[in-house]
Amino acid sequence: MAAGGKTLVGADNPETGSNGTGDTSPAAADVTEADREATAALILKLRTQGIGSQKVLSALERVPRRLFLSAPLQRHAYEDSALPIECGQTISQPTIVAMMTEALDLSQGHRVLEIGTGSGYQAAILGHLSSEVHTLERYKTLADLARARLATLKIGTVHVHHCDGTEGLPEKAPFDRIIVTAAAPEIPPALIDQLADGGKLVMPVGPAGEVQSLVVVEKKGATTSTRDLAQVRFVPLVEGVATRL
Repeated sequence: MAAGGKTLVGADNPETGSNGTGDTSPAAADVTEADREATAALILKLRTQGIGSQKVLSALERVPRRLFLSAPLQRHAYEDSALPIECGQTISQPTIVAMMTEALDLSQGHRVLEIGTGSGYQAAILGHLSSEVHTLERYKTLADLARARLATLKIGTVHVHHCDGTEGLPEKAPFDRIIVTAAAPEIPPALIDQLADGGKLVMPVGPAGEVQSLVVVEKKGATTSTRDLAQVRFVPLVEGVATRL
């Protein structure tokens, strides 16, 4: 279970009256004093939720969550809740973003694969903590928006790919770390194959629409070990590239 026995919300459908559409351009990328103050308050809350890695908290502090949301939802940017984004998807709860990032145990020099770019928020944080990130997104709209946001923030370590994430990215493998931001009934074998020896994979595993287990997989030689980290709710991992959006 997560801290306090709660089920944490990743890329799931939050209870909200908005569908996340609206002004999605990153043009308002000037970081304000209000952003800094709200981010600092969020960081303090994440500490109380058990996030202890200073480098993870510092990376979150460098990425204003507001810039990854459409204008109607930006006033909620620094709440510890999942929020809707374009294409019917969501940006994960900050607690779960921090928890998954901490579980990866990232270092400079690591090459990272992310399945499910979404808004690009998680990828931006990964980009501050590693040397190279490849993030895969099945929706072209989301891939284009994330690419623009990352460019605006001058995070050049992240490469956005519009493709089927369930197959991973074999041409760039192996990866030291893999993070999946959508749930599958089991861990895709292709991702284990693309994980480097000594590498770690973090992803939610379980049925769609139900509570899932956030797991950490470690690979050593031909064997893997798995441990549960928390109970979560994520949207399902879907095969293929979206034909619309």
